[in-house]
Amino acid sequence: MNGDAPLKAPADTPLSRDLVALTKPRIISLLLVTTAAPMYAAGSPSLWTVLLVMVGGYLMAGGANAVNMYIDRDIDDVMARTRLRPIPSGRMSPTQVLAFGVFCATLATWMLAHFVNVLTAGLALAGFYFYVFIYTRILKRTSPQNIVIGGAAGAFPPLVGWAAVTGTLDVTALCLFLIVFYWTPPHFWALALLKQVDYGRAKVPMAPLVWGERETMNQMVWYTVILLVLTLLPVLYGAFGVLYLVSAVVLGGLLMWGVLKVLWAAKRNAPWTAPAWWVYKYSLLYLALLFVAMGVDRAITR
Repeated sequence: MNGDAPLKAPADTPLSRDLVALTKPRIISLLLVTTAAPMYAAGSPSLWTVLLVMVGGYLMAGGANAVNMYIDRDIDDVMARTRLRPIPSGRMSPTQVLAFGVFCATLATWMLAHFVNVLTAGLALAGFYFYVFIYTRILKRTSPQNIVIGGAAGAFPPLVGWAAVTGTLDVTALCLFLIVFYWTPPHFWALALLKQVDYGRAKVPMAPLVWGERETMNQMVWYTVILLVLTLLPVLYGAFGVLYLVSAVVLGGLLMWGVLKVLWAAKRNAPWTAPAWWVYKYSLLYLALLFVAMGVDRAITR
């Protein structure tokens, strides 16, 4: 895949398709998994509640992604993988994108507060604000820790799902939050290693550009170690059982193997781009399957 290949924006893209693109549906699909699975891990939600939380969660995350594109419209225009987005391609104005994002977030807040509970709405809105202001507005362009601290925004969905069923938060909900938090750096740094030219052109201080490739890979290993330990904690105090334990060990072992393969390749001065792509893609599947295992484990042990 050549990230610098010339791209041509389709001028006749329907508005409806651009509106959907603003929400980044492929990214949101993983967020919805990490929202729905904790709902079944926390209890036995009705299909109506699950549907409301899924729709509200999609709107909130989609609104955050749209506002993100509004704020990042200047650097999106110089990065090969983002220059076809609605604003840099000229298909939508910045004002239209901002208005759409705010509308989605407002509608989501009302839906979740009115039909689910206020805590669920508040947590979803907190994720929106954290992503837009803490990550996109402040950290992304100022610190190589942008993904680490900013990763908290993507860790809110498990809290949203848990609160939607229980009306409260507990130690298990915090564990799920931390699992996503510590999963984020190795996942996104794998991509950052592959897209250094793009990030350098946009002057975004991603870890490989500031710390160097080798140090970034070392950090990926340590964050993965912490992640794997965190995935086992709920088993130690009885929150999840054998099915989840086996899933966590197998899935986590594969992730660690992939991250170490990237580092080993770099140490041997061998090509590491293929292993890095594998880590990026597999880490998406890893998180989805891990959370599905949580829900299934609790369902069969009730």
